[in-house]
Order: sequence, then C-alpha cells, then structure tokens
Amino acid sequence: MKKISLFIVTALLSFSAMSQGKKSFTLDDLLPGGSTFQQLQPENMYTAWWGNTLVETAIDGCNEINLSDGSKKVLFTLEQLNQWLGAEKDAPAVRSGFNLTFPDAGQPWVAAVISGKATSDDRRTRIYTVTDFKTGTKVWEQEYPADASAIDRSPVSKNMAFIRLNNLYVTTANGENMAVSTDGCHDLVYGEAVHRNEFGIMKGTFWSPDGQQLAFYRMDQSMVADYPQVDITTRIATLCPDKYPMAGEKMHKVTVGIFTPATGKTVWLQTGDPTDRYFTNITWAPDNRKIYMIELNRDQNHAELVRYDAATGSKDGVIYEEKHPKYVEPQHGLLFLPWDSSKFIYQSQRDGYNHLYLFDLKTKTYPETRNTANGGTCREFVKVTPLTSGEWVVKNVIGFNEKEKTLLYCSNEIHPLQSNIYKVRAKDGKRSLLDNGEGVHYGNPNADGSRLIDRYSSPTVTRSIGILDTKNGKSCNLLTAGDPWKEYNVPEISSGSIKAADGVTDLYYRMVKPVDFDPAKKYPTVVYVYGGPHAHNVEASRNYYARGWEIYMAQKGYLLFILDNRGSEHRGLAFENVTFRHLGEEEMRDQMEGVKYLKSLPYVDADRMGVHGWSFGGFMATNLMLTYPDVFKVGVAGGPVIDWQYYEVMYGERYMDRPQDNPEGYKGSNLLLKAGNLKGRLQIIIGYNDPVCVPQHSLSFLRACIDAGTHPDFFTYPGQGHNMMGKDRIHLHEHITQYFEDYLK
Repeated sequence: MKKISLFIVTALLSFSAMSQGKKSFTLDDLLPGGSTFQQLQPENMYTAWWGNTLVETAIDGCNEINLSDGSKKVLFTLEQLNQWLGAEKDAPAVRSGFNLTFPDAGQPWVAAVISGKATSDDRRTRIYTVTDFKTGTKVWEQEYPADASAIDRSPVSKNMAFIRLNNLYVTTANGENMAVSTDGCHDLVYGEAVHRNEFGIMKGTFWSPDGQQLAFYRMDQSMVADYPQVDITTRIATLCPDKYPMAGEKMHKVTVGIFTPATGKTVWLQTGDPTDRYFTNITWAPDNRKIYMIELNRDQNHAELVRYDAATGSKDGVIYEEKHPKYVEPQHGLLFLPWDSSKFIYQSQRDGYNHLYLFDLKTKTYPETRNTANGGTCREFVKVTPLTSGEWVVKNVIGFNEKEKTLLYCSNEIHPLQSNIYKVRAKDGKRSLLDNGEGVHYGNPNADGSRLIDRYSSPTVTRSIGILDTKNGKSCNLLTAGDPWKEYNVPEISSGSIKAADGVTDLYYRMVKPVDFDPAKKYPTVVYVYGGPHAHNVEASRNYYARGWEIYMAQKGYLLFILDNRGSEHRGLAFENVTFRHLGEEEMRDQMEGVKYLKSLPYVDADRMGVHGWSFGGFMATNLMLTYPDVFKVGVAGGPVIDWQYYEVMYGERYMDRPQDNPEGYKGSNLLLKAGNLKGRLQIIIGYNDPVCVPQHSLSFLRACIDAGTHPDFFTYPGQGHNMMGKDRIHLHEHITQYFEDYLK
C-alpha cells in the first residue's frame, strides 16, 4: 500500500504581479443563487449508468459513452423524446435531459416526469412516463397528484409510493391507487423520514428487493409540543406550527409497518413500546422475507441490530449489539453481498474509526462480548470479521465488483484531507487503491461494479471526470476542466496544520490571503468557523474547499482563516466525542490555538480580528465573541444555537445528554449567561421561520443582552428557514460583508 507522508501544501493560485488588468468577482459570481454563478463554475459532464452502459444526460438529449475511449454516440435528442410523448407547442414537455432516468437496466427505456391534466376536483397531476427510445413508443405511464411528495418507485415491480397530506399511498404498475393510511394529520404522519433525519435517515419508505412489499415509518407526534412558527404573508399573520421536540422534553413515537399491495394489508413490526426509542437503518434481506433494523435507546448509548419476520412482524432475534459510555451513532444500513445472501457489510466506529465489518449469518455463535474503543463493548451473535482497520475512516461505500467479489469504498487512509477510492476483497480483507492517490474523489459504479465514474478535484486540478476500471485501476479520461477563474484576481489559498489544544492532535486549516498580498502589511482577519459534528471545512479538493464568500472577502483586503477543530468529522471517535456533554469548550480551545498561530504571523493585525459562522458555527462565533471579548472585535453569527435546551432531542441529547441529567454541561454551554461579556460588535442573523435553530434562541439572547446592558445587532429574513436560498443568499452575504467593512476594516 502506497503511503504518503503528512503534507502541507500551498496552492499559489495568483500572484500580485499577474493580477494587473484582471477582473474582480461579484457575489453573484461566487455564490449559488447568483445570476452569474453557473457561468464561472468548472466545466462539467452529467452521467448515469444504464446497467453497464454509461450515458451522458446532456441538456438536449442523451448520448452513449464508449467505455474504452470515451467517444460518444447519440441515443436520442430531447426533441425526439417530446415527439414520442406527443408534446406539441405549449403542451407539457420534457425540458432537460438532466431530468431523465433509466427505470430498468435491462431495457432501452427512459423515464421522465411531465405535467398532467387537471382532475375533476381541479387538482393538478403529474405523469411518470416511460419510453422505449429504440422504437420511439411509450411503454407505460403512471399518474399521481402534483402535490405528492417523497416519490419512491420500485424499479422491479414498478409500484410507486408517495405521500400526500400526511398519508401514504401506493400506485401499482397497472395504475391501481391504494391508500395505505387514511388518518394522517399534523399529529400523525406516514411515510416520512423520522427522528428529524438523524441516524442517516433520509426517507420514510423502503421497497423490498422484489418491489412487492413496502416498509414504512408511522410517526405519532401528538405528544410533541408545537413550536409557533408564523407566516406573515397572509393578511393577518397565520400560525404555522412545527412539531419540535426539545432536549429533555417528550419525543415522538415511531412504528414500522409493512404494506403488501397484492393484499392491501399492513403488518406492524412487533418492536414493543416505542416510547423513548429510535428505529433506523431499515434494510430488507435479499429473499424479501426478513427485515433488519437498528434500534437505540433514548440515551443513544446502546444499539441493537434486530431481525424481524416480514410476513408476521414478529421479532426474529438480535444479531448484534453495541454499547458506549458516550454514544453509539449508526448511520448506515446493511449491505448484503450480491454473491452471498448469507453475508452482509456493517459499518461501525467500535474500534475508534468508522470501518467495515463482514457479518456471516450462517456461522452461529454463542453471544460473544468484546471490548471496543474508548470504553465501549459489543456482543456478536454471529461471526463478525473486520474488513478494514486502521487510524483512518471509511467515508462511504460505493458498491461491489461482483466478479471479483470486492467491495468499493472511499476513505481518507492516505491523508485526513483526502478521499480516495479503494477496493477490499471480502474473503480476506486485502485492499487496493484504485484512483491516482490525490485529492478528493467520488465514485459511481455500473451495475456489476466492473467500472465506475471517478469524479475528483485537488488543489491543482479544477475538476476531472474519468471511467475507472475497478479490476486494474486503469482510467479513461472524459473531461479535465480548465480554470474558469483564469481571467480573475484570485487570492492565494494555502493549507497547513497546527496542534490542537491537547498538544498532540493535528488540526488542519485553510488560509485565504488578500488579493495582491503584501507580507509587509497588516491585514484585518476573519476566522470562519463551523466546528460541529458531521461537517468539515477543509479538504484537499479544489481551492481546499474554499467558500465563495472567502474569495470575495480576500478581494476586499481581508485574510480568512478556517480551522477544523476537534469535534468535527472524519477523524475518528475520540476526535469527535471529546466534546461530549460540554459542547463549545474543547472546540473553542482549538480555535484559540488557531488564533495563537495567526498572531504569530507578521501580516495579521491582531487588533482587527473578526469571526463568522452559521448554525453550529453561529454558536461558535457567538461563544468566541463572549468568551474572548478582548480578542475578537467583530462577529457575525448566523442561525446560532444559544441555549442547547432549545435544540432538538435527537441531536442535542446525543452530544449533551438531557438537561436534567447534565445541568453543569448545559450551563457551561448556555450563551445567555455570557450576554454581559459582549464588548465588540456582534450581528445575529436568522431566517424568521427557521425550523432547525428556532428563533427562540436568538430572541432569548437579545433579551439577555438587554437585561445585561449590552448591544448586539439583529437581522432576520422573513419566510426563510435555516439557510437563505436564491437571491436572499446574495443579500445575506452583502449584509455580512458590509458589517465587517463598517466595524473591522
């Protein structure tokens, strides 16, 4: 295995001497939602696998790509497809090849969604249309309400599930419409993602492999308090409450049903009392007869992998359990080996880093208890074999190469800032690097895993797309994008490392220096921070993952510094859970090590230092302003958590426990108690209808500052949620920039 030593790389993307006569960026150029943003993005290519055939989904149609040399031939044009669908002038039509999918890898079919007619009760519909592009004829179509959401189609049975008005429906391949539920309402919802999308939950319906059974979530949230969101667009403002279970309060109750369209009946999994429990990572067995689910207690420190009988809902037994004194956090469902349905892949951090474990259902064992990392334990009820190990993280599983019997995945084994594509042999754990060993890669395999699309960038590669042979690692290049910013004044962007506050752990940073940087000058400096779980700010991709606003600020003469502190992702369990029960403390200590490094640089003006962050970063920015009031002169905190008692049960209690069980931790992280410390200028910005960090956080902070005699500034975006979208995003960053211009520069 090739090993690359720790690197500190500097990407010199522009030089002062070369900047003469070059263009300056606008926020519209640099931010999503900007009118010119797409024009300044690297050249791209949109692809999809149709079985083992690679197809380019272009704006004006689809092309087949030769896997050997990357050459293309036209499969059909968008104009042809609309002719086959019978679309005439001003009639519903397919507008872009990007919207096309391939519903059956074994057929020359393409699918699209188009607008339908109005029904008798004046409801609009949509039509899912499948067309044979070799014959130019429609194969079949399904009609469903235009206001349906969470569309979930089985590619095998062609049955379709969707949600409408909190109820779950199924439309069969032959057009029969079936109501799975009829009592859905604000308090009772069916088929939606539950537990506020924690534990890797992104959807609420799960078709069996043959598409003949549908597992789904039912969430009773009648016991959860309504948070009073308000719609101000009505003549008299209207109450639009969210169900928001705050830490330490009652949480919703979830059950799991299995609906069979052939019988119209639902069977419920016999999980027992769902009070204060989480159900996640639902996975069907390949034989369609069993269903697996990971179950956690409310403390989230005990997880069980449980198997159920799909026909009766009865509990078939516990396969595996894992405990940890802090928390266990399952994020991924099971992956059964395509060549052996008695074995599956399970992901766990039990040995300190997220790795892959092979479970063998045929090899029964007596329960065997093992000690795991950081004081945890696990019990295995079947044979479990580690497939990967080491002080690095498996970031995601891509798929399988069925012929080689290997698993394809991405990890940061080479370096914490990278993501590279590997394969590992299921029989013995032998692994091989498949890509070029640089940058950040994303892989998408074909049906049998013999090829994959490899998309990557690095500090020196804007974007590269190629076809990777997973047997030998050979690559066929499809696209190497040029630099879309070559005519612009681009700042110098570099990356390096410092030690954390523990004096041992490496932390990685990105620095964006002002355009036309002069080391003899002193520059105002802004620390941009997030710092929370499941996120990172620095990686070895294009521009070291720099945000457009950083480029804009560098253009205005600021130095930007971004550090991933302990508590952020992809560095292992101990790195992440060091913040347990005391959010904000270790994170700030690490950020202050970054400040210490900045102060050592002759070109950083320590008297003009600011901080900015959003969400968890808003919490961090506010906390830094209040805890180190003599260090930071100006801060902008967006959508901040102020008091963790106001945050949701699932996320909040994982990292802080319940307020009644950890009063000192909640007190230490409560920024209301620090409101009197404010000295500099602090701007709080929120979406008026934020359902994530609800407005109570910021409004309570304003009240605390008034009571303490301090004077923060406040700005809100009516109608927006946790993040500003569209043109409001441009306005937001204009507002943030102006605040630093007014008070820091």
